Amino acid sequence: MPTGKPAQSGFTYLFVLMLVALIGMGLAAAGTLWHTESQREREADLLFIGDQYRQAIRSYYELDPAQPRLPQSLDDLLEDNRRPNVVRHLRRAWRDPLTGRPFVLIREPGTQGIAGVYSPAPGHPFKNAGFAAKDEAFKDAKSYAEWRFVFSPASAVAAGPASPQSPNPNQTPGSAQTPQEHPWAPASRAGNAGR
Repeated sequence: MPTGKPAQSGFTYLFVLMLVALIGMGLAAAGTLWHTESQREREADLLFIGDQYRQAIRSYYELDPAQPRLPQSLDDLLEDNRRPNVVRHLRRAWRDPLTGRPFVLIREPGTQGIAGVYSPAPGHPFKNAGFAAKDEAFKDAKSYAEWRFVFSPASAVAAGPASPQSPNPNQTPGSAQTPQEHPWAPASRAGNAGR
């Protein structure tokens, strides 16, 4: 007469297999959640750092109202020598938090001065609404390259020095712009350290 031990070991084996499958599904769900949350944090960093570049470009442009001009390189934002005392419009040349590489520079047609930056990161942004007024053009963007942090000298003249700027709506992605990466931007990720 069988004692029932093989049947018990079969049920135990089946229980262990189901337990492993459930743990695997839980880990997969946790990994997806972690990836999504991590991506949202990097997007928040991108919005913060991109705005820092935009403000630095505006500060550089407005430093000399008699002869306003855009910076020719990121070095100009880090050390502006147009005054007797060096002015630092940007604390450091941050890297793109999505790619870990330097931002792509947007050049103003005609002057070739730096008007803004953007991330060449692939993929579709999670954030598609709820932007600040200056970033309203980012709404429903299909790629991160559409998040262009641009200072427009023409709108600065029209708006005056005290009002915040938004990207130039007449400027289409890639139109008369020469993307250029800054060769020595530091490798450290911005994270929340710059806030």
